[in-house]
Amino acid sequence: MRWEHPWLLLLLAAIPLLFFVGLRPSARPAAVLWVRAGRWGAPLGAWLLRCVALLPWVALALAIAAAARPQQGIRQSETETRGVDIVLALDISPSMAAEDFRPLNRLHVAKETARDFVGQRPHDRIGLVAFAATSFTQCPLTLDHETLVSLIEGLNFGLAEDGTAIGMGLATAVQRLKESRTPSKVAVLLTDGENNRGAIDPLTSADLARALGVKVYTILVGRPSVETVTVDDPVRGRVQALMNVGVDERPLIEIARRTGGRFFRAGDASTLGGVYSEIDRLERAPIRSLVYREYRDLGLMVLGAAAAVLALFSLSLSTWAFRAP
Repeated sequence: MRWEHPWLLLLLAAIPLLFFVGLRPSARPAAVLWVRAGRWGAPLGAWLLRCVALLPWVALALAIAAAARPQQGIRQSETETRGVDIVLALDISPSMAAEDFRPLNRLHVAKETARDFVGQRPHDRIGLVAFAATSFTQCPLTLDHETLVSLIEGLNFGLAEDGTAIGMGLATAVQRLKESRTPSKVAVLLTDGENNRGAIDPLTSADLARALGVKVYTILVGRPSVETVTVDDPVRGRVQALMNVGVDERPLIEIARRTGGRFFRAGDASTLGGVYSEIDRLERAPIRSLVYREYRDLGLMVLGAAAAVLALFSLSLSTWAFRAP
C-alpha cells in the first residue's frame, strides 16, 4: 500500500478545526425538528442527528484521501540464476554391495547422499547416469528434482552387466552435458573399483570432458576389503584364498586433475556426506532475486465512497432529519 501524493493527507489535519468552527450555535435555530416527533424517541433521535451531522466531514476526509491516490501493490518476484548443470555418475556394480558402511551397503549410502545433494540445489539442472560393465542414462538434465530423487532411489544391482566401466560412465555423463549452455558444467563420478570393462579408457573420457569444459569431481567410496578369490596352485591345484583388495586411486586423481575438479576419498557415510557438501560449496552459482511491484489505483473507489456518504447525508436531510426554520 502506498500514496501517490501523500502530502495531500496533511489537509486531514484541518478537518477537526473546521468541525469545531461549525459547532458554533446558529443564529436561527430550527423551529421544527421532525425526528423528535418520530417513533425513535428524543434521545435516540438526537444521537442519529449528530451522526448525520458528521457525514459531510467523513465525505470530505474520504475525498482528500482519494486525491492523495491510494494504491495497492501486487508484489511479484523472479529468481535469476546462471545455474550449474550437474550429472551424477554412480557405480552400481556388485562390489557396491559391500557393507563397510554397516549396516548399510555402499550403494545405499551413495543414493542417500546423492538425494541430499539434489535437495540442496533447487535452481540447478541435475541428471543421473549409472554404470557397471556398461553405462546408461537414468535421468537427463532436469529441474524436476522430485522425479530425479525417485529415479535415484530406483537404482539397484543387476541393471547392467557385472564389471566396472569407469570410462564409459564418465563418457555418458559428459555426453549428457554436451549440449548444455550454462557457464558451469559438472560431473560427479562415484565408484569403488578399478576400471576393468568398457570400450573407453577413463583418461580418454577425462580428455573429452576437458575439451567440452566439463569439470569432474571423482569420489572413491568404501575401504580396501578382503575377498575370496580362486587361484591355481602348482601343487594343490585350484584353491580359494583370501586376498586384500585395494583400489588404484591414481586414475581418479588424474581425471580430476585434467578437468579442473577434485578427488575425494570417502571411507564412511559421514565422510561421503561431507564430500557432497564440499562439492555443493565449490559449485555455487550466483543467484539474483528480482522483485517487481504493480500498483492498482484505489482513488476512484475511495471517491465513490465519499459520494455515497454525501448521498446518504442529502437523503437524510430531505426525509427524516429534515429541519425547518
